[in-house]
Amino acid sequence: MSHQIVTPEEMATEVKRLVSQLHTIGRNDLLYKAIGGSLLEELKLEAAKSRLSRLLITSEYRFILMDYQNKEIELQPVHKAVYLLFLAHPEGIEFKQLCDYRNELLGYYMATARLMDKQAIIDSVDMLVDPLNNSINEKCSRIKSVFLGMMDQYMASFYIVSSHTRKHIAGSNRIWYERLKVITLPRDLVVWEDDV
Repeated sequence: MSHQIVTPEEMATEVKRLVSQLHTIGRNDLLYKAIGGSLLEELKLEAAKSRLSRLLITSEYRFILMDYQNKEIELQPVHKAVYLLFLAHPEGIEFKQLCDYRNELLGYYMATARLMDKQAIIDSVDMLVDPLNNSINEKCSRIKSVFLGMMDQYMASFYIVSSHTRKHIAGSNRIWYERLKVITLPRDLVVWEDDV
């Protein structure tokens, strides 16, 4: 008995055929049961990924969604500074380690808020990097809210500062978790006006 090798493409064709048949007879309940909720969420994210817009960051630090009629993302300078910090670190940053990024964050804030009082900017950054202060969570919530006001939650999930937990194992009995905050937008979709 010979086993025929089936390619992933052939498997996808067969799945599509079966999905179409179940849908035609009105059995979406069975489709959902077969796919499962968590896989369905992954598929929605995959579908959203194909519709992502390039994000243009101008020399004046305006954030523009180039493929959505050049809609501007309206953020205050402090939110832009936080966003730029996380864009610069695709590997992610733990909130409790933000103090290590204080000077970088200060630089972004100084650049995005050129007309603001320097001491006010310094005080704001000190609150952002203070692990006992909720300021960073508030800023990330505002960023999330702005993106959710412009697109669906699946697309927005690529643009917002979101959680990613990385498990580490050291030795046979020591496990710890890194609770990173990241922007998962593929960096090839980030366009700097100076590079255009």
